Amino acid sequence: MPIYEYECRACEHEMEALQKMSDAALTECPSCGKPELRKKISAAGFRLAGGGWYETDFKSGGKKKNLAGDSGSSSGASAPAKSSSGAAS
Repeated sequence: MPIYEYECRACEHEMEALQKMSDAALTECPSCGKPELRKKISAAGFRLAGGGWYETDFKSGGKKKNLAGDSGSSSGASAPAKSSSGAAS
């Protein structure tokens, strides 16, 4: 769902609202209560939540980099391989 920006023309209060595209625009300002809230024209915002968003989700091959950050889950594939130091020279 997109995040829309609103501004009140009466008190200049600014806010963001997470709404469906089919939802009607908000009109009543939560700060002053007047029906002067207007949707601002801005870049669309959206939220990527959870640990399932990877840089290579829509690419083929290669190692996946977790864009949502490490959320406590670790895998052995993410650590670089260490060379064996037990061999005699």
